[in-house]
Formats: sequence, structure tokens, C-alpha cells
Amino acid sequence: MEQKTVNIKEKTLNPANGFLMLFVGLIGLIASTVACVFGIIHLAAEKFLSGGIIFGASMLGWVFFGIMLAGLKVVKPNEARIFTLFGVYHGTVKSAGFHYVNPFCSSFSPTYQAAKAEAVQRAKESAKQGGNGTTTVPVSKAISLKKQTLDNQRQKVNDILGNPIIIGAIVIWYVDNPTQAVFSVENYHEFLSIQTDSTIRNVARLYPYDIFDEDDDFINEQEKTLRGSALEIAEMMKAELQKRVDSAGLIIEEVRITHLAYAEEIAAAMLQRQQASAIIAARKKIVDGAVGMVKMALDKLGEDNIVILDDERKATMVSNLLVVLCGNRDAQPIINSGTIF
Repeated sequence: MEQKTVNIKEKTLNPANGFLMLFVGLIGLIASTVACVFGIIHLAAEKFLSGGIIFGASMLGWVFFGIMLAGLKVVKPNEARIFTLFGVYHGTVKSAGFHYVNPFCSSFSPTYQAAKAEAVQRAKESAKQGGNGTTTVPVSKAISLKKQTLDNQRQKVNDILGNPIIIGAIVIWYVDNPTQAVFSVENYHEFLSIQTDSTIRNVARLYPYDIFDEDDDFINEQEKTLRGSALEIAEMMKAELQKRVDSAGLIIEEVRITHLAYAEEIAAAMLQRQQASAIIAARKKIVDGAVGMVKMALDKLGEDNIVILDDERKATMVSNLLVVLCGNRDAQPIINSGTIF
């Protein structure tokens, strides 16, 4: 049977002023305390009926106003609180300040629940090792609306040519719909992390790390590479990741590739390949320049009739000039004091 996800529409609460309700609660507790004193006085004076009523009313006042003060909540700037009332979604408070809500409402945050479960697990492990078995949960129950950064761990991926590469990225994101983020997924932090790993892997394997052979028709069809088109590929990752996390009420502001390298097992071989490609490209330029210089020399000699050479000696001259111009070492000239014929 297919399971359907129920989308909960966000409902914004307009809570009462917290300072006003705090004043009312304190006045009520003071009045209950005064009534308790009068009740005791009446009981001491053997006025049991009136004393009992006053004393009972004071006890009820303490309970009522004590429970009432539990509805005071603080919301910081760029934060939101999700309230549930007996397991039912009650509303969301986004406005910063000191507010008063139904005292039976409770804040719900998956981050807090995960931190609490982890703290309980640490306490159990500490108790097994002879510790006191107590721990604290410093995480707030509020949902942060601030921009956050997810540092994706480096992972090994095969590019489109099958070469293993190591890639890592960071994601700048924030919660746009806190109600959807809390109730649509179990833990939106873990959800975003898993979706980021999957997105980076899926997009990275569609492109080669780099282009080496310009004569390879297959590589020429790939207009983008992970190394040369990092910004464009990061935009593609952002678009795909945004589609994946739309259901969680999250907004992806930026995806940035922070690490890109060949895996260790092929890094040395790829470095040699890059060096060979660079040497071949440099040799091509050297040969092109050398041929142009030899042609210019022959043309100048022919135009000015400085030396008239036959085809055999022209070939010898061309060979010698190419050796000098294309060699890796400086030429060591040999002076011929006789005739060149």
C-alpha cells in the first residue's frame, strides 16, 4: 500500500504580550500567597468554613498561575518556534520577542530531539564506564531561519570517463518554511546532507575531470569539464538539489565546489599525462616557429643573392637550423674556415 505524505499548512500565531501576562501571573501568585495567609489566620481563629475556603482558593490560585507562567516563551531574531497542542499542530511563531502562548503547548524541533537522543546514549555509555551518567542538551528547541553552511565531506566519484576523483562541496542554505521542514521529513539536517551527497555524485559523474586529447571526438562533445567549468556545474548541482529539498521547505542559496582532485591510485599517472600533453603542445609551437624562421632565412638569402644554394645544400641547411632551433640544449657551433662546397 502506497504511503501518502500529508502536507501541513503553516499557521502563524499571534501570541499575547509576554510581559503583560508575566505581570498578571506574578500578581496572581502574590494574591494567592496573601489569601493563604488569611486562610491560616481564619483557621487559627477556628473559623473553619471561611478559613478552609480561603486556603483552598489560594492553593488553586498557586496551581493556576503556576501553570499559566509556563506559557511564557522567548523567540530570538531569525528564529521560529513550532508549537503542538496534545500532539496536534497548533501554530508557528516567527516574530522575535517575549510572548505568551497556551501553557499546554510544547515546542517541537527535530534537531533538539536528535540531540536529546544522542545525549541519552552518551549518558548510558558514560554510566557503563563508571561515570555519573548525566549530560546536558545545549540545543535550543527553536528552528533557526539563519543562513547555514553544510560542509559536504569529500567523496570518491567516477567521472564520465571512469576516472576516480575526489570531490567535495559546501552548501549555503536556510529554512524558508519551518513548519514544512519539521513535519515533512524526520530530520531536515540529515535529509539535506544525504540529498547533497547524492546530488554531487549524480552530477559529477556526467562530466569528465578534464580534456586532454583534442582529437578525441568523444571528448570534444563534452563542452564542460569539472575542472574548467566548476561554476556552471555548481549551478547545476544547486538546481538539482533545490528540487530534492523543496518538499522540506529549504532554500539552497549556493553550492560551491571546494575540493577537486584525482584519486590517489591514478593521480601520478594523470600527472604524467598532463605533463606529456603540455610538452607536446610546447613542441608544436616550437616547430611552427622554427619552420617559419627557416623559411624566412632561405627567403632572405635568395632575395639578396648572398649565397646561392642548390637543393641538396638547402636541405642540409634546413636540417641544421631545425636541429639548432628545436633542440633542448644550446648549440655548439663549429667554424668552417674553408669553402662550404
